[in-house]
Amino acid sequence: MKLKRYRSKRKYEPILPGPREWPVVQLSRNRKKFIKEVIDEAYERIKSNTRNKTALIEELETTLYKEKTRIRQTPWKVDPDDEYEFWAKVKHDLLEISQQKTKDEKKANEILYKIIERYAEEIAGNFNTSHYRFARGLATFGFNRLLNAARVKKLGGFWSNQLTMNDKIQINGEVEKLRELAKKGTVVIVPTHSSNLDSILIGWVIYTLGLPPVIYGAGLNLFNISIIAYFMNSLGAYKVDRRKKNMIYLETLKSYSALALKKGCQSLFFPGGTRSRDGRVEKDLKLGLLGTAIEAQRSNYQEHGDKAEKIFIVPVSLNYHFVLEAPSLIRQYLEKRGQERYYVENDEFSSSYKIITFLFKFFTKGSDISVSIGEPMDILGNKVNWEGESFDSTGKAISPKEYFIFQDQITVNKQRESEYTRMLADKIVEQYSIIARVFSSHLIAFTAFEMIKKRNKKLDLFSLLRLPDEDLVINFNEFRNTCLRIKNKIDDRVSEGRMSQAEHMNEDIDNIIQHGLLNLGMYHSKRPLIKTKEGDITTMDINLLYFYRNRLDGYGLEKYI
Repeated sequence: MKLKRYRSKRKYEPILPGPREWPVVQLSRNRKKFIKEVIDEAYERIKSNTRNKTALIEELETTLYKEKTRIRQTPWKVDPDDEYEFWAKVKHDLLEISQQKTKDEKKANEILYKIIERYAEEIAGNFNTSHYRFARGLATFGFNRLLNAARVKKLGGFWSNQLTMNDKIQINGEVEKLRELAKKGTVVIVPTHSSNLDSILIGWVIYTLGLPPVIYGAGLNLFNISIIAYFMNSLGAYKVDRRKKNMIYLETLKSYSALALKKGCQSLFFPGGTRSRDGRVEKDLKLGLLGTAIEAQRSNYQEHGDKAEKIFIVPVSLNYHFVLEAPSLIRQYLEKRGQERYYVENDEFSSSYKIITFLFKFFTKGSDISVSIGEPMDILGNKVNWEGESFDSTGKAISPKEYFIFQDQITVNKQRESEYTRMLADKIVEQYSIIARVFSSHLIAFTAFEMIKKRNKKLDLFSLLRLPDEDLVINFNEFRNTCLRIKNKIDDRVSEGRMSQAEHMNEDIDNIIQHGLLNLGMYHSKRPLIKTKEGDITTMDINLLYFYRNRLDGYGLEKYI
């Protein structure tokens, strides 16, 4: 598949005329009823997973243990004030049951229901149309003003309308097809994830493309940061707490997602589960929420047969020259991988002030962002045409409904649907590798790190990261020639439809290198790549260089160094 080099620089008309037609608004208006449905659905799912009262009590005890550990080891300010009291009451009630000769299943069911209620209330979003419009307008106005103040170098530039966010953020790929399919069914957008700013960015893209607001699966940790919490609440995000690993929470979360999709809510979640810690494009996806799309599609077929609304999966790649949180992300990755072999220093960000500072520097520095819309597919990863019809790898028209039929009936088969989810995840990863756009910063970071690595073949990763400064200098002519060689190989893959690259990559190699050096890690105090006074290339932070190098990992380009 060759990715279209289409670039959107205009705002589209909404595909639905107004808020009354937005599914997310309908969901919000009936919020209490919907939460009750989520609770009941999750309760039935969990009861089916715990076939007897002994298994249920064991699950409740496991949940209690994990939650007490979470409260003690990883508390967040966004956590409810009554966390300790709630779980202390659960502990008291479970102790009462354990002291009975005959275990009280009714009491255990009541404890289960209360826990699900608590989780469902925490997870549930609360979309507000007026807040959504205000947040959307504030973000657009503020970002446009910053952009003009930075680019229009004259008095009054702050109030100029010469430049807009469309000049800053490039939207590429299957834009028109996405809009058309959003009219015909329910769209699930699955982006790559590298920054806490991704949710705000993709929200702006959805608005620009004229799509109705979607429900977000946003990390609960984002709500620790007040400015992001405001936007997330206004956009109707539902909260995902990655600290909670117990089955009761996970089933409640999946019930929320599946029921929202059944009701036609366009949805968005990051299938990588969390930000990419090492800078790579995701390859191992979390299957939980992804599986809810398959579950919702099967349920729609059960209820509506051939008239069931289809669910479409749309991979999206968010492409940056630099990532605000890169120093802390790569540190976390190296700490986990290297354990005692890697020394960790504190360099975390967690405040609205730092994010506002980042936004200001981002706009004044002038670095661009690219959003690549991938090829839409059905819930089994099959290609779909503009009418939403599915086709297998040979081009034969197929009906996804047939994949759920056993002995002439649509049936529930968890093992079968788990396999379908893995198939879908593989197709999404395949799309990511094609639509992730190569920037000049990615090229020079990859080339520099691999050149250092090649001349130190006997060293492992952590030994490389400890090399002295004098061993990190690269002769510029050698660097230039290697960049050109890698660039030519990327060009070949782009022409074959196996990769995608930004427009600035069509410049000559000297301009590409200059552009990359200007943009790579521009916000960081220690730049990943710089020119020395002698005109050679070196790094101020090889850990960051490794992070940005990883964006081109997996394409087999190392052999051309």
